[in-house]
Amino acid sequence: MTRPDPAHEPEPATDRGAPPRPQSLMLSFFGIHVLGTKAALSSASVIDAFTRVGVGEDAVRSTLTRMVGRGLLARHRRGRRMYFSLTDRAAVVLADGQERIWRTGAVNRDWDGTWTLVGFSLPESWRRERHDLRSRLVWAGFGPLQSGLWVAPGRVDIAPIAAELGLGDRIRGFHGEAAAPTEAGSLLRSAFDVDEIAEGYRDFLDRWGGAGAAAAQDDLGRQLLLHTDWLDLVRGDPYLPAEHLPPQWPAADAEALFRELAARFEPEAEQIAADILDRWEDAPPV
Repeated sequence: MTRPDPAHEPEPATDRGAPPRPQSLMLSFFGIHVLGTKAALSSASVIDAFTRVGVGEDAVRSTLTRMVGRGLLARHRRGRRMYFSLTDRAAVVLADGQERIWRTGAVNRDWDGTWTLVGFSLPESWRRERHDLRSRLVWAGFGPLQSGLWVAPGRVDIAPIAAELGLGDRIRGFHGEAAAPTEAGSLLRSAFDVDEIAEGYRDFLDRWGGAGAAAAQDDLGRQLLLHTDWLDLVRGDPYLPAEHLPPQWPAADAEALFRELAARFEPEAEQIAADILDRWEDAPPV
């Protein structure tokens, strides 16, 4: 599996437990209400929706503008109103997120023992290229094994990563299995912060297992916060093989809680969205 470019990457990492960043919220919002359609939403109705999670008008407008500049949203004018729709790039990113949330799941129980190795060597002066490559590798589920060598469980197609960054002649990829004395468990702990990943799932259980999103005004807000929180969490999980993880791995419990709450919030959230969202159902292509 290859994931598309990380639309969240340019934003600084969110501290655990801190409110999600407006762009993360915006992508989740358009993923829930627009993905799979040709619809555009008016800026005024998006502003209305975001008041439910404590994001003000100025922050919404600046986020919409920034995402247009980054090629994630398209802007449309209709009379005196401004509408925004997903670009093809953003739709691919969000479809990948939906795949992880609803089909792939948070627990990898089907690993066949195969690893993908990526080696690269970039000049020290190529700082931006190095940063972009590392960001794409993390997004695709890789962890750094040692200097210039990254590893991911399973067979990952790295050709799109190399092509996107124009680094095809600087990247080497291999598929294979670990050989003695290398053990899968120790390799995982060398390349990935397993404890940190587990703590992320436990924190999710703590946040949502009790009152959960008390700051949201209604189920539309609670749905948005829940989906954004969960998507940020699974995007940071390289989908490690369950058989080599510590006992009582918390991802399964966290996923069950997410699905329970998502089903609980959905009916009222859909009704509120139908009432407040100003949709242009067949916005023209840009």
